Amino acid sequence: MATFALIHGGGGSAWDWHLLVEELRGRGHDAVAVSLPIEDESAGLFDYADAVVEALGGPRERLLVVAHSWGGFVGPLVCARVPAELLVLVTAMIPKPGEPPADWWDNTGFTHRDMNDPIGLFLHDVPRDLAEESLTRSRDHAEKALEEPWPLERWPDVPTRFLLCRDDRFFEPEFMRGVVRDRLGIRPDEIDGSHAPMLARPKELADHLTGYLTGRS
Repeated sequence: MATFALIHGGGGSAWDWHLLVEELRGRGHDAVAVSLPIEDESAGLFDYADAVVEALGGPRERLLVVAHSWGGFVGPLVCARVPAELLVLVTAMIPKPGEPPADWWDNTGFTHRDMNDPIGLFLHDVPRDLAEESLTRSRDHAEKALEEPWPLERWPDVPTRFLLCRDDRFFEPEFMRGVVRDRLGIRPDEIDGSHAPMLARPKELADHLTGYLTGRS
C-alpha cells in the first residue's frame, strides 16, 4: 500500500480531490487530501508544506506527493520535509530557487488568458454540475505566499515526474512541454483532459498515478 499526499492548486481545497481519493482507496491505497491555508494572511510557503506534513501524521512507508497547478510550489517543499518515493506534478507550476510565485508567469513567458469563462478555460470536460460546484468552492489566495521567494536552494533529491494534460486550455501543452524541459530537464508524461483531471477523469488519473508504483506509467 502507498500513500498519496494530494496538494490542490490556487483557490482550491481538499474537495478538489474527492473523486480521486475514492479511486485510490478503492485500489487499496491511502490518500490524504489537504486544504492549504491559502486564506491566511500570515501563512508562507513553508506553512503550506507544514499543513501537508501535519495531515500525514508522520512518515509513510511509500509516499507519493502529488501537486496540481499552483500546488507545484508546495509539493517540493513537502518532499524536503518528509521522505517521499516520488513527486508527481500534475499540470503544475515548476518553481526555481528564489522565485516568487507571482513572478513565475512573466519568467516562463506565460500568455495570460481571458478569465471570463472559468468553466470553459479550466473545467470544460468536467460534468457541468460538478464544474459549477467547483466554482462555488473557490477561495481567495492571500498575498504573502504569492510574493515571497521560493525558499529551497535546489530541487529536492526525489524522483520527479510531470503529468501534462493534452486538452488543457490554461497551461497549454506546447507551452508546458517547454517549461518542463527548461526547468526539470525531463519529458512530461501525458494524458487526455483539461486542467482539472481529478474532476474530469479521476479513474484515468488514478490508473496513471498507481502505474508509477508498478512501472506501467
